[in-house]
Formats: sequence, C-alpha cells, structure tokens
Amino acid sequence: MAAPRVVVVGGGYGGAQVASLLDGVADVVLVDPKDAFVHAAAALRAAVDPAWEDRVFFGYDRLLERGLVLRQKVERATSGQVRLADGSTLDADYLVLATGTAYPFPAKFIESETVVAQARLARMREGLARAERVLVVGAGAVGLELVGELLDAYPHLSITVVDQADDVLTTDDYLPELRETVRAQLADRVELVLGSRLGYLPPSDVGVHEPFVVETEAGVRVEAQMWFRCYGNLPASDYLAGDLTGARNGLGEVRVDETLALTGHPTVFAVGDITDVPESKRASAARAHAEVVAANITALVEGREPTATYAPAPERILLPLGRAGGASQLVGEDGVRRVVGAAATSRLKGEDLFASKVGALFG
Repeated sequence: MAAPRVVVVGGGYGGAQVASLLDGVADVVLVDPKDAFVHAAAALRAAVDPAWEDRVFFGYDRLLERGLVLRQKVERATSGQVRLADGSTLDADYLVLATGTAYPFPAKFIESETVVAQARLARMREGLARAERVLVVGAGAVGLELVGELLDAYPHLSITVVDQADDVLTTDDYLPELRETVRAQLADRVELVLGSRLGYLPPSDVGVHEPFVVETEAGVRVEAQMWFRCYGNLPASDYLAGDLTGARNGLGEVRVDETLALTGHPTVFAVGDITDVPESKRASAARAHAEVVAANITALVEGREPTATYAPAPERILLPLGRAGGASQLVGEDGVRRVVGAAATSRLKGEDLFASKVGALFG
C-alpha cells in the first residue's frame, strides 16, 4: 500500500522544516518556485557583505532523503489537489500551506533564480558605495536591522528613518527599555523622523541609486540617493481555490485552529507567516508551527487523533544592529520579560544570524 502523500506548498522556514520532519513518515512533495532556500534572517547582512551570500542561499538537494522537491509555482490549491504552473496536478492526502508573506527587497527576494537575486544585491551594494544619504521608510525591526547593517558596512552614509508611528518598535508587548536601548545606540548616527508619514514615496525603485527629494506630511524634507521600504507583509495566499476559497481572513491570512489545521479542513494545515496566529511573524515561530503540524500529520497517518497544539509565546525579539550592536527582549521560563543589550544580542544572533543552524538542516 502506497504511503499517504503530503504536499507542502512553500519551502521557507516552516515548509522546509515540516517536509524534513515528515520525510520518513509519508510520501512528501515540497513545491517551491525558487532554486534555493533563502535564509531571510541573514539577508540584510548579505545585502551589505557579499561574503554572506553563501549563508543566505541553500540548495534543496540535501533536504529530503526520500521525498521530492519540485521547483514549480502552485497556481491553484484545493484541500485535495494542487495545480502547478506547468499545468500538471498533484493529489494530496494532506496539504501544508507554507507560502509565507511577500516583503520588500532586500529583506526578501521575489527572484526565483539565485544568480538573479545576487546580481540585484551587487547592484545595490555598488549604489551604496556611491551614495551619501539613504532613506529607510519603517522603524520596525526590519528597518532598524537594515540601518545597523548599513552603519557597519558604510559608515560614511547619512541615514534618515521615517515612520508614521511616534516611536520605534511599536509592538504593544515590547518593553519601553527595549526602545530606549535601541534609540540610544542610534543616537547621533541616524536621523529619526517619527510621527508623520511620507507625503509620497520616492519615484525610484528600492535599492537603486537615483537621487530624489521627498517630504513628510508634516513638511520635513528628505533628500537622498537611495531608499528602502521596510514595512508591508503581504500573505501569499491568492492561490487558494475551490473549497479553500473562504479559508482566508480579511488580511489574506488563513484561519487555523490550535492544531494548526485550517478551520473546517482537518487534512489541511498551515505554518509560518501565512497563518492568522496572533503573534509577530518570526522564523522561530514558523519552525515551532512545523513541529506541531508534523506531529499531527504523523498521528493522522498512523490512525490516531491529532493532539499536538500550538499557543503563541509571549513577544520576544532579537534585534542586531550590525555585528556588535543591538538589543533584545527575552522571555524567561517564568514568563517574565527582560531586555539585554548589544553584547548579549551579538552573541545570541548578531554574529552568526542562525546561519549555522540553517546550514545543518540543508546538509
């Protein structure tokens, strides 16, 4: 009797992890249009340092021993079948949605070919070497981490950060001490223009050297040669069709229960940024989702009830500002939050950016 087939749509953190965990349990097919896994947590370091590109792009060829990785785009997915861009279809006994979110370059890449993404990075670095002033729109974690990398690699740059919020890192559960620590490290190095959005976006593409002038709605004039948009997660879920058409909420996220199965669809699961789990979108959360989903699909394959559940953890963040700077909010086993500074953040994330752990998964 043939093993049940699990089709995993999306080969990011959650999708790759769940495919690996189920490789010995079922007939696993992982579908992703890219020729390599992208370690997004290190993408901003690679944006300024080409030596890091080998720690961002990892081939899928060693991820699975038994299963199959198909380099295809999924055009349509129902609970029991996916249709690929080449017109072929895959029947699925179990379906895992792991397509994540789209986010602006250089934090994420739309390019499916690694060499094309690398060429875009090289062009951006060439522009940064010539630029004098850079605008970063968005004072959240991605925007601030990018600022830290830019300051490390291009200390000559004058950087302005614009955000409509009145402070940096406005997630409700972040302690004031976290914001204070970050602002202190950026003081005298970065101009923060907060509390007013841009009246209009720059006319040039992000990451491209092309001088421009913009103004905030409050009348603050910003002149720069390059800019980066660091906001706007968009769930990649528009391929859901048929009986899954109504699975999304108004934001495009898929509704899941505590087992991470889609509401009303016990054989369809979701992991990572595409879910409506009320938590910050983090790679660590996607990997934790994968553990739960793998346990539940294993149970179903073996004829048992799926009992593994997921509950969001208290908000935490590791925010490097370059290799040696940054601040983090940690949560102890007792649930108490505490903030640590540059040295601890560098040790926990800033030095390696979890590249060694990701490299181990991909052999």
